[in-house]
Amino acid sequence: MQTKLRHGREKGTHPVVWCMAIVCTAVAIAVIVTGIVVFVGYLVIHPSVPVISVVSAHLDKIQNDIAGLLEAQLTIVVKAENDNTKAHASFSDMSFVLSFQGVDIAQLVAGPFDVAKNESQEIPYKVVSSSIPLNPEEMQQVDLALKADLITFDLKGHTRARWRVGILGSVKFWCNLNCQLKFHPLNGSYMNSPCTSRAK
Repeated sequence: MQTKLRHGREKGTHPVVWCMAIVCTAVAIAVIVTGIVVFVGYLVIHPSVPVISVVSAHLDKIQNDIAGLLEAQLTIVVKAENDNTKAHASFSDMSFVLSFQGVDIAQLVAGPFDVAKNESQEIPYKVVSSSIPLNPEEMQQVDLALKADLITFDLKGHTRARWRVGILGSVKFWCNLNCQLKFHPLNGSYMNSPCTSRAK
C-alpha cells in the first residue's frame, strides 16, 4: 500500500511574538546602557559619603548630692558634612541618646535639613538631664571620677543621609555614632577625641 506525505504550508512566527522580542531587547539594551552611564558617572564624579561628627562639647554643670542624685548639663555640637563638590545632601531622622553609667539621660533629635555641595552645618544641643538616681557603687565611681577630674558620657545614635548626583539618581544610607565623650569636671572642658561616622 503506497502512502503519500502531504506537506502543509509552514506557519511563520506570529507578529506579537516579534514585537515582544523587540521590546525585551530594547529594554535589555537600555538597562545595560544605563548601568554603564551610572558606573562611569560615579567613577568620574566619585561622590563621598556625608559624615556626622561631634566637633565640640562642654560640661556646663555636674552635681552629685548626698542622696545619690546626679544632675548634669552639657552643650554638644554635632556637625553634618557634605564633602561632595557636585552632590547635594540631605539629612533626616537624626536621633542620639546620651547616657551615663548605662542610664539614658537625654535624647537628642533634629528635624530634616539640607547641606549644600561642599558645605557643612552644625547642630548645637543644650542637654539638661533630670536627676539621675545612683546606687552606692555608682556614687563611689562618680566621686572617684570627680577627684580624678575625668568623667565620661556615652553617645549613640544615627541619622539617615541622602545625596543626589544629577541624572545618576540618589543614594540613601545610615550614618552612625557610637562614642564616648570625656570631660574635665573642674572646668567643664571637653577632651577632644574622634567621634565620627567616618569609616576608619
